[in-house]
This record gives sequence, structure tokens and C-alpha cells, in this order.
Amino acid sequence: MRAIVTSAGTLTCDNETFRVALGKGGIRADKREGDGATPLATLRLVRVLYRPDREQQPATQAPVQALTPTDGWCDDPALPAYNQPVRLPIDGSAEALWRDDTLYDIIGVLDWNLAPVIPGRGSAIFLHIARPDYGPTEGCIALAPADLRRILAMGLTEIVVRE
Repeated sequence: MRAIVTSAGTLTCDNETFRVALGKGGIRADKREGDGATPLATLRLVRVLYRPDREQQPATQAPVQALTPTDGWCDDPALPAYNQPVRLPIDGSAEALWRDDTLYDIIGVLDWNLAPVIPGRGSAIFLHIARPDYGPTEGCIALAPADLRRILAMGLTEIVVRE
């Protein structure tokens, strides 16, 4: 199932519309590492990660994997592991996926800059849980926890990000 995300902060799929938080840098076709932008693109959902100590395994058609406290995602364009999952700690910059807050309790990994990985084009574009105030993300698409669970269970496979 395909969802449409717009700069108005909405995600629509199967005739249902949900509020989303987007990148603080807006929506950009020329996405770059650190710009805080959500890429203007069609993004496939490649897998779902979750915190097994806080969440049950989400219902989804995508492959699912439980997170561990050492899971991270490399955001260092100088490293060969750039924009790939890593085990922490690493020599370089990486984002911890096991967080104290709830934002990454469920993560939909989107296929931005995955094949091939181009250093500096942007990393870790996820579908994840929004802050309670729907504050902006670093480029990800974020929803309320129940809404994220719902769209995954609806069979989400692709997100089209539009301006």
C-alpha cells in the first residue's frame, strides 16, 4: 500500500489521513547529510525495527527485527558503513537506535540512499514515533504511536513525499 506525505504535515493512505512531523529543513529534492530535510522522493519501506522491552512486534508486511542496546546507524560520510546499521560503539559518528525517549520504539527503515549508498546524500531516513508536540525531525517522517502501528498493519510498502 502506498501513502502520500505532503508538506502540510499529512500522510494519507487508504482514504485515511494522519498528522505527521517532517524534517526541520522542509522537503528537499537535493537532500544532503545534516540539512534536516525530508527527501522529496518515493521511499520504500524495507524493514521495521522495534524496542522489544517497550513494544510488541508490530504487525507489518515488511521484515521485522528487534533492536538491542548496541544498535546504531552510521551517519558519518567518511566511513564505509555510512547509512548502514552498525553495532555501537564505532570509531566515527553514528546515531543510537536504543534511545531513552520513545521516538525509536518503532522504526520503519526507508530506502533513502541505500542502493547505492552515496556519501553525504543523507542517512537514517526513518518512519518513527513523533514527539508529543509533533516537533520537527532531522529529516524523518514521524507519527503518533497508534497511527504508526495502524499504517504498518494496513500493509504500508511505499511513501511518496510531495511538496
